[in-house]
Amino acid sequence: MNLRRAAAWLHRRAENVVAALFAVMFVAFILQIVFRYFFNFPVGWTTELTIICWLWMVLLGSAFVLKESEEIRFDLIYSAAGPRVRRVMGVIMGASLVILYAMSLPASVRYVAYMKVEKSSYLHIRLDWLYSIYIIFAVAIIVRYAWIAWQYWQGRDPAASDSVEVSSGL
Repeated sequence: MNLRRAAAWLHRRAENVVAALFAVMFVAFILQIVFRYFFNFPVGWTTELTIICWLWMVLLGSAFVLKESEEIRFDLIYSAAGPRVRRVMGVIMGASLVILYAMSLPASVRYVAYMKVEKSSYLHIRLDWLYSIYIIFAVAIIVRYAWIAWQYWQGRDPAASDSVEVSSGL
């Protein structure tokens, strides 16, 4: 039970970080408008900060905040299939994503490490620090989909939902 409480606490902190990134992105965007249209003094750092916040917000959110049931997907075939076929599809999907992300991870790490020689244009932040979030994202996705594939393998359907539920998107 302590592990679940710790995971819930970490999930809430990830939500807090994503919300803070969104707030910073919004303030930078408003500042960009004010500087450009009210003072006729366009500044580039606000654009750069907005892009950095967006990148980190999307990847952190996808890795640690979004639940599997909240992911956008085209599941017409999956929903039409029976439980046994869905289970096989889930194992194949999970294993495929784990394999693909794991195969790309060494090259991604090398590329991010290589980017230490570059800095961002306005804020002068090393690009390896900026893009390191992708490595965190990739590892989190590998762990998540390994767990999901394992659940399907064990006969549990983590994505089981009724297509006419309120949260189904229909």
